[in-house]
Amino acid sequence: MSSSPSSPTESPDPAPSTPSTSDPNTSDPGASNPVTIETNSKGLASGKVGVFSGAVLGISTVAPGYTLTASIGLIVAAVGLKMPAIFIAGFIPMFLTAYAYRELNKDTPDCGASFTWSTKAFGPYVGWMCGWGMVVATIIVLSNLAAIGVQFFYLIIAQIFDKPSIADLGTNKLVNIVTTLVLLAIATWVSMRGITTSERLQYVLVGFQLIVLFAFAIIAFVKVADGSAPAGLHFDIDWFNPFTGLTISAFAVGLTGSIFAFWGWDTCLTLGEESKDPKRTPGRAGLLCVMSILLTYLLVAVAVMMYAGVGTDGVGLGNENNAENVFGALADPILGRWGGVLLFAAILVSSIASLQTTFLPVARTMLAMGSYGAFPKKVAEISPRFLSPSFAALVAGIVTAVFYTAVTLLSERTLIDTIAALGIMICWYYGITAFACVWYIRRELFSSVHNFFFKFLFPLLGGAALIVVFVISVGESMNPDNGSGASIFGVGLVFYIGFGLLVLGLFVMLYLRMRQPAFFRGETLPRSLPVSSDADSG
Repeated sequence: MSSSPSSPTESPDPAPSTPSTSDPNTSDPGASNPVTIETNSKGLASGKVGVFSGAVLGISTVAPGYTLTASIGLIVAAVGLKMPAIFIAGFIPMFLTAYAYRELNKDTPDCGASFTWSTKAFGPYVGWMCGWGMVVATIIVLSNLAAIGVQFFYLIIAQIFDKPSIADLGTNKLVNIVTTLVLLAIATWVSMRGITTSERLQYVLVGFQLIVLFAFAIIAFVKVADGSAPAGLHFDIDWFNPFTGLTISAFAVGLTGSIFAFWGWDTCLTLGEESKDPKRTPGRAGLLCVMSILLTYLLVAVAVMMYAGVGTDGVGLGNENNAENVFGALADPILGRWGGVLLFAAILVSSIASLQTTFLPVARTMLAMGSYGAFPKKVAEISPRFLSPSFAALVAGIVTAVFYTAVTLLSERTLIDTIAALGIMICWYYGITAFACVWYIRRELFSSVHNFFFKFLFPLLGGAALIVVFVISVGESMNPDNGSGASIFGVGLVFYIGFGLLVLGLFVMLYLRMRQPAFFRGETLPRSLPVSSDADSG
């Protein structure tokens, strides 16, 4: 049994934990109903998430173990030894955009996050498309996570029983699809049980994968030092310089993979209504998350480059046979058979942990969109037992299963195509959110040094960088060679997944505009300006 929370126009007295920020004197003139409650009580459990636990949930969603094994091949293929520089380049817009999220969350802690804030800043149409981009991006990454989990599940069994042929089951399309759907079903069921179950589970899972990754990197460095590494490259500070030896197109393709690698930290911000201090905790957790992820990526990236090099033979990171599963090729040479099993277990844990936590932001964004009338009201239902958007999580799980099945049947290298497409989606909705901060808080931007940097300059630079990468990446995605090689009518599959699904969103939006016009008239979540500034807090 589920119960649907009251819509903003139906509830005259919202819960104290999510106060209204509506004010007739601060609403834009074009708003059709400026006194409507802008943020509503959606029935989520409050006071559950602190800074550390929020950062852990963010790290779990990013899934450093899964992300590295899935993205290193794509990045190396584009930029070679410049991988550390590309990770830093991808981190910078993420870090700058994190300040936009922090400042927006201070004003309006809302589980809709990007959707809610961009609607308040730019109106319902831009807000809806931003929310759509976030939902579709999450559907894509959920399919990726499940696929990586399946690969490492069969690799572990093959290692334990010393039968390499078992690992081939992960690449058998029928077996892969069936196993992936089972894994998705389990993750969906767990996510439907609420935030408390998720939080407790993640401490163990995140801790385990980070310990194994650090041990893996240290042993790789030791082998380089004792001369037993295949490549044995000497450290070069130029690896960290993005301004030498790279073309614009190579930089853009590599940056798309890097931006994908940082995706997920904004999970912290979708938990605002469930945080102990809704206005401060999510922003702090997000910043702690992205800094921790950057340090982990740089350590592992330098270690594997020095050990394996970027060649196209053997364990080289440029070998196409290793591109979708770099750790699968490096586990045994660096850690030995049983150490390799431990690394495989860490990646499996990473993908499963992220699979489960990634349901948090998509379900909560769908909850917000349903609550404000941007999606069908059904997805705004809350489980009375677990105080979580169980129906939204179920819908996300079903759509992910259908999407993964379709893409797997169309592409021989599903992960490469979906990762490249995901970078396009991320640039889209992160970029809109960064600009939303600048526009929404425009009357306060130059009132203090704090506001100038954290509400104006950082979000503006972050948003501009993301939009530039978005435009270049869409153009590059049309070339099948920038993905798996799969194409439809000569146009790369990455283009259809990344940009095509955004265009599909326009038609879905127009359909919902006819069925549920209140949101699109600005009646349930009108454009507005902040009531007051709290620039000096937090």
